[in-house]
Amino acid sequence: MIMIRAIVRPEKINAVLAELADAGYRGATTEEVYGRGRQKGISVGAIHYDELPKSLILIVAENKDKDDIVRIILKTARTGDGNYGDGRIFVSPVDDAYTISSGKRGF
Repeated sequence: MIMIRAIVRPEKINAVLAELADAGYRGATTEEVYGRGRQKGISVGAIHYDELPKSLILIVAENKDKDDIVRIILKTARTGDGNYGDGRIFVSPVDDAYTISSGKRGF
């Protein structure tokens, strides 16, 4: 199993979740976050915004689904011109999982 963490623009989260659901990937956790990437924020005139609002999507999936999920997020979250701040995707292994209500181990 893998965990995919995708940080996307807030205005893209609904489209990304809809595309993932349409492809059969309905399980996701979302959170509103703040951060900055390589550009270290953004300056508008004399005002510098150090941290920008983003949306975080967490998905645990089968290893075989990684490429499909990443492709959907890349396609849907990207702005038309591929601007700075479109986001980032991180993929990492998941060693184990537990269902809290039953205590059952496994996926």
